[in-house]
Amino acid sequence: MPPTQDDHVEISTRVLVESLIHEDQTVDAGELYAVARILGMTDLQVRLCIKRLVTEGQFVQSGRGRRAVLHATAEARRALDPNVEFVRFMYAQDRDEAPWDGSWRLLAFAVPESSRAARDALREYIVHLGGAPLQGGLYVTANPWEDLVEAEVARLGIGDCVTYITSTDLRVGGIDDPQQLAARLWPLDDLAHTHRRLAYITRNRLERLRDPASIDQPQLLTIAIELASEFARVMEADPLLPPELLPQPWPGAQARQLVAQCWQHLLQHAAPAPAPRLFRLYADVVHEVAAPAQKAGSR
Repeated sequence: MPPTQDDHVEISTRVLVESLIHEDQTVDAGELYAVARILGMTDLQVRLCIKRLVTEGQFVQSGRGRRAVLHATAEARRALDPNVEFVRFMYAQDRDEAPWDGSWRLLAFAVPESSRAARDALREYIVHLGGAPLQGGLYVTANPWEDLVEAEVARLGIGDCVTYITSTDLRVGGIDDPQQLAARLWPLDDLAHTHRRLAYITRNRLERLRDPASIDQPQLLTIAIELASEFARVMEADPLLPPELLPQPWPGAQARQLVAQCWQHLLQHAAPAPAPRLFRLYADVVHEVAAPAQKAGSR
């Protein structure tokens, strides 16, 4: 079943190149052009992107055309890596292995204007970790984040400007019920919508993967990149709230289970030749997710 407009995954040429980095830190240009064509990209778009990435110093090119090989720099290799620990944590939540302890973690900061860049970087990092703003310079999350924030604060050199608070008593606008607070502080409807879209996209890819004979390696790589890109997009916006704070059933748990199933199929059908390291990065987590289900099924 070919992709439809509704399940189209937007992928830039830059993301495509970064996704095709192999374990030896190279990108095969022939593979790149083949996948790009399936995604509807022109050869000119690919050539311009390669030129731009080489100019930026993210890749070094040897050879020309479809026989070229791109050698990734350290910066390029980090570009599309999923945060594996975050992925593990969300699947642990889905398996009821990371229950909420009932505590809210609050973080307050007052960084002077002279350190505006550090202040903006800290705010961006807090939001990335799922923090919700309560008022100016005060953010809250339901998950332990002290170690992660402290490391970033140390990197930015603003340790004297940050205060950490843990409390089981949080009231916002007269609301103190945890589920009501979560609904007030985080855009749960929007998050649910993005998870339902991820589930829809993944189901369509699963249907195609169940007939592997009709899928060649460039198409397989295309599905892997689409899935990884959409999963990363959804994960980026997900505050990873504990299930105790979310409406049940939560569509995120279903979407993640479908993603794990889809990656299992992708890993089974991948060619024995070296695959992009994207496969290994997801394989480790997928195997962990599959193991409990296989143990339960064998009882």
